[in-house]
Amino acid sequence: MDKKLSLNLIEHLSNANGPSGFEDEVKDYVVQTAASFSSVHADHMNNVYLKNKQNSPAKGKTLMLDSHLDAVGLIVQAIKPNGTIKFVPLGGWVPANLTAEKMRIRNQDGEWITGLVATKPPHFMTEAEKKKPIDIANLVIDVGTNSAEETREVLKIDTGCPIAPDTKWEYFKTQDVMMGKAFDNRIGTACLMTAMEDLADKDLKINLIGAIASQEEVGCRGAKVTIKKVHPDIAICLEGCPADDTFTPEWLIQTGLKRGPMLRDMDTSFIANPHFQQLAVDQANKNGIPFTRAVRTGGGIDGSELLEYQGAPTICIGIPVRYEHTNYGMVAYDDFENTVKLLEAIILSLSDQVIESL
Repeated sequence: MDKKLSLNLIEHLSNANGPSGFEDEVKDYVVQTAASFSSVHADHMNNVYLKNKQNSPAKGKTLMLDSHLDAVGLIVQAIKPNGTIKFVPLGGWVPANLTAEKMRIRNQDGEWITGLVATKPPHFMTEAEKKKPIDIANLVIDVGTNSAEETREVLKIDTGCPIAPDTKWEYFKTQDVMMGKAFDNRIGTACLMTAMEDLADKDLKINLIGAIASQEEVGCRGAKVTIKKVHPDIAICLEGCPADDTFTPEWLIQTGLKRGPMLRDMDTSFIANPHFQQLAVDQANKNGIPFTRAVRTGGGIDGSELLEYQGAPTICIGIPVRYEHTNYGMVAYDDFENTVKLLEAIILSLSDQVIESL
C-alpha cells in the first residue's frame, strides 16, 4: 500500500460527483482505475463489479466485498419565478447543515453549475423567524439568475437535474487527516479497491468479488441487484461510518478518529453474524490492528440486503467519518490504512472450510 497512491485514489473518489441515481462520474473512474488489477464491468444501474483475475470454479466459495458509489445529494424539483431552485433531498440531510453551503447542479448539457443554498439575511428576519426550525421545503439554491427563464434557457437547469456538494478534497499533513465530501462511502470504496489490488497476485483460497453498489442512500437499491448477480457465500460490507467521538462521553465512543476500523455488531437494519464477527476480532488482535465495536440505534447499510440472501454470513467494517451527510467530512489516513490491513488479513484467513464453519 503506497500512501501517495492511496491519497490520490481517495482524492479522486471524493471529488467525483455522484449523488444517488447519478453515479456515472464515480462509476467511470472506478472502472478505469480497477481495470489494471481486476476484471471489471458496470451494469445499467451503475453498479460496478470487480473480479479477482484468479477466481476459479475449483475454489468453490465466493466472498463478496460490498461498498457503495453514491453519496447523499439533492435533486431539482422545480424552478421558481425568480430563478431560484426548489430541491428535494437524495438521502438523509439535517436541514441546518445545508444552509449557506455551495452546491453544484448538473445541467441538461452535463455541465456542473455552482449555486448557493440561499438564506434570508438576519437584517430582514423577525425574532420568531430566527428561532424557527429550518425546513428543507423552504430552502432554495440561488445560481445568480433573475428569472425562471434565465435558469432554464441560459443555464439549462430544470426539473430532474442532480445536485452535489461543491467541495474540494484536502489533506492536512500535520494531522494526517483528510477533509472532503462523500466519504460515505467513497472511503469504503477506496478500501475495497486497495485491498483487491494488493491481493491481485496472491494465491487466495476463495473467489473474491467486489460489488460497489449504487443508490444505497435511498434504500440500498443497488445491493438488491448486486447480490443476485454475485451469489455470495459470505460478505463484508465496507462503510464510511459516522464518528461519535466529538459529542459522546469517552466510555460510550464506538467510532472515533484514529481509533481504527469499527466492527458493527448491530444497527436498525443489520445484526452481524457473530461467528464471522469473532473471526474479524481475532484477526485484528493477531495482527495488532486497533479497532472499535459498535451497537447503533440508528442507520442502515447494504449489509441488510446481504444478510437476506440465503443467510450469507455478513459483517460490516466501518471507517470512521466525522460529520457525515454534510458538505465536509473528516477521515484519518491511519484509519483507512488499518481498515485495509484488517480486510486483507480476513480475506487471507478464509477458505471453503472456514466459511462452512461460520
